[in-house]
Amino acid sequence: MYRQGFDNEKYLNQQFENILERVKEYDGKLYLEFGGKLMYDFHAARVLPGYDPNVKVKLLSRLKDDADIIIAIYAGDIERKKMRADFGITYDMECLKLIDDFKRWELNVAGVVITRYEGQPAATQFKNKLERRGIKTYTHGYTKGYPTDINKVVSEEGYGANPYIETEKKLVIVTAPGPGSGKLATCLNQLYHDSVRGKKSGYAKFETFPVWNMPLNHPVNIAYESATADLKDFNVIDPFHLGAYNKTTVNYNRDVDSFPLLKRILEKITGEESVYQSPTDMGVNMVGYGIIDDDVVRHASHQEIIRRCFVYECEYMKGLVDKETVERAELIMDNLGLAKEDRVVVTPAREAAKGCKHNNPDIISCGAAIMLKEGTIITGKNSEIMNATSSVVLNAIKHMAKIPDNIYLLTPSIIESIIALKKRLKENFEALSLQETLIALSISATSNHTAKVALETLEELSGCELHCTHMLIPGDESEIRKIGIRLTSDPLFPSNDLYMK
Repeated sequence: MYRQGFDNEKYLNQQFENILERVKEYDGKLYLEFGGKLMYDFHAARVLPGYDPNVKVKLLSRLKDDADIIIAIYAGDIERKKMRADFGITYDMECLKLIDDFKRWELNVAGVVITRYEGQPAATQFKNKLERRGIKTYTHGYTKGYPTDINKVVSEEGYGANPYIETEKKLVIVTAPGPGSGKLATCLNQLYHDSVRGKKSGYAKFETFPVWNMPLNHPVNIAYESATADLKDFNVIDPFHLGAYNKTTVNYNRDVDSFPLLKRILEKITGEESVYQSPTDMGVNMVGYGIIDDDVVRHASHQEIIRRCFVYECEYMKGLVDKETVERAELIMDNLGLAKEDRVVVTPAREAAKGCKHNNPDIISCGAAIMLKEGTIITGKNSEIMNATSSVVLNAIKHMAKIPDNIYLLTPSIIESIIALKKRLKENFEALSLQETLIALSISATSNHTAKVALETLEELSGCELHCTHMLIPGDESEIRKIGIRLTSDPLFPSNDLYMK
């Protein structure tokens, strides 16, 4: 059953006021680094039920008359085609998507900066693509002298060697497709150039996690550690804040480790003592004040920790993460006394797999279970006609539309036609994928009122929890994301074949 644990509007208002106060502190510009995802922050939505995944961009829309946006992307991530897991797209494609999304929100993108650029072919191609579409694009190389020679870093040889990104507004948002993209370096580069031009500008960081004013071991903060297990981040008590103010706050290791150096660079750029005594001081983070039901948030965070463990196990099987990442995620679960079966859809999915019947020895018996928002659990399994994902989605929408089990939604001739085509094309799997099933359902709905009624309930699956006893084929995984279902899978391939599509 859905329960709200977070007040989105309360958070939005407090964060808005906090940013405005920071902007007023500087005669020049405020460069606001956005940590985490600026748009579609589904991790936050999962651990804070009630949180709007796009609350940050809604906040910016309130500030659009006073804000420009810079998008930073690391050249190495373009070259190695790094993926944003929740969308299944590469960072360069995510950059393009961000630009399109900002335009729809009427937010001005001042430019894209490719960081740590060394002439990488894929990064050069991406730069050309942007420029030929009318997007201002800049390249920044490695900063000479960083991190040991501050005098060289803050000089014409260091930040001065990189071009200045022209902006018009007083607030400049620096965001990126993901971590390690060079947002901080971009902010410092801009601060240096503003200083040379006689402008007194400032830097701050928009953070969501870890939540600075919640306990170190609160499940919300631990869920952040689980989400970044592949980066080997971990939360710590901010020693600088404790020393300066005798107050206990939470930050994460990289910000704490880099603070002394960052403070020295800021003081070198401005020629003044830094206004910041700790990395916590730099953050603009009111998310803790939006929590209205701690029990709900704790439960949601526990579920996210379990979910992340499943994700890492599957990524390990695909060769995307190392064993250490999986072990770290498992250790976090163990420390909280959590088991995978605490995710309520896991056991029903595994039970459903036991009832599979098919004749192909290369196909593994697969089951799936989805929990609807009112708490009902619906199961499905693979067959000669459709895979487990298709089965569970059809069963779920039939249940929500109150259609009896013995009534079929798909027109038999459409199913037969799709399977015959797949045979001709020598597809790996003849059974209908989720995408094929939904297409067949939409066609059936043109002449079958029952199918039409069922199809209209599809959007109600957004936010529901789904577990499969196998890893989904890429097409099914993409469809599940589009619907908005929260997916986990056991780390098993759906077939003994090595090549799947």
